[in-house]
Amino acid sequence: MGSKRQAVVVTHSRLRESGTVVSEAVEQLRACGFEVSIIDNVEAPEFGVQPPVVSDDTEIVVVLGGDGTILRAAELVHCTQVPILGVNLGHVGFLAEFESFQMEEAIRRIATHDYSIDERMIAHVDVWLPGHSTPIEDWALNDITLERADRGKMVELSIRVDDVETSSFGADGVIVSTPTGSTAYGFSAGGPIIWPNVKALQLVPLAAHALFARPLVIGAESTFTLDILDDSMSDGWICCDGRRQRALPKGTRVEVRASRDTLRLARLSGVPFTERLVSKFDLPVVGWREHARANHADVRTHHGHVFPASADPAGVVGDPPASPDEEGEA
Repeated sequence: MGSKRQAVVVTHSRLRESGTVVSEAVEQLRACGFEVSIIDNVEAPEFGVQPPVVSDDTEIVVVLGGDGTILRAAELVHCTQVPILGVNLGHVGFLAEFESFQMEEAIRRIATHDYSIDERMIAHVDVWLPGHSTPIEDWALNDITLERADRGKMVELSIRVDDVETSSFGADGVIVSTPTGSTAYGFSAGGPIIWPNVKALQLVPLAAHALFARPLVIGAESTFTLDILDDSMSDGWICCDGRRQRALPKGTRVEVRASRDTLRLARLSGVPFTERLVSKFDLPVVGWREHARANHADVRTHHGHVFPASADPAGVVGDPPASPDEEGEA
C-alpha cells in the first residue's frame, strides 16, 4: 500500500477558533486520502533569513484566508515546486482561486488533480550595507518597499535602471512590485496594473518631491538600483511583502531584479486575469455618461416636476446640444 498523499493547510488561529470552515476542509481532505498538517499564525521571519519550507513530498498547500495568508504561505514554498491553492476567507482575495462557499469543489479538484499551474514571477533583492562586501538577500511575490525610517523626514534616493541613473529625489519612499503585486500597494499608490503573463517589474514613487517622478516599468532582464544618499534626511526601511523588514542606514544600495525562482499557484483552467480584475475590483464597466443617458431615458424633470420619458416637456429633452468648443471633450 502506497504512502498517503501529503497536504498542508495554512490558515490563522482566528479562523480556526471562529467557525468550522477550517475543520471541515481538513476533514474533506482526509476523506479524499490526504494526510493533512495545519500551520497557522506563521510568524514573519527576519529579513534575509529563509524560514523552514514544507517537505518535498507535499503535494499541495491549501490556504484558507485572505491574500495576507497567501503571502505567509508563499514563504513555506519558496524555492520549492509545491503549488499553492487559495480559498478566500478574507476581503478581496485577489490571489485566491476559490471563495469559501466553493470549498467542496476546491477539494474535489485538488483530489482529482483538476487544476492548472500558474507560475508567478517573484522579485529578488540584494541589500548592500555600507562597508559590506556581500549582500543580504531576500525576495517578494508582491512588492518590496523602501521607505523613510523617520516619519517626519524624507528619504533621499537615487534611482538607476541597468546602472544608468534615471532620477534622484526625496520622497516618502518607493515601491518595486511584480505583476502579481501591481494590483496591491503599487496600484494604491497610482501605479499601473500589469497582467501576470508580462515579465516586468515596476517602480512607483511615494510622494516624491519632484516634478517628473512617475512610475517606471522595466523588463525582466533589467535591474532597479536604489541608493539611499549619504546626505539623506532620513535613514531607510525596507519591507518585503509587508512581512520581512529591517532598517537601512544612509549609503545603503538596494538592487531588485527578477528571480530565477517562481511561485506556483494552482488555478482553474480558462479563468482569465481580466475577468478576475473586473469581479474583484467591481470595476465600473458602464461609464458615467452611459448611466446619465439611461437615467434621462427613464425620467425627465421640468421646473421641479418629474415627467415620464414619454411625456417630455418642451425644451428639456435630454442635454442641450454641445457647443463647437465642447465637442469631443471627455
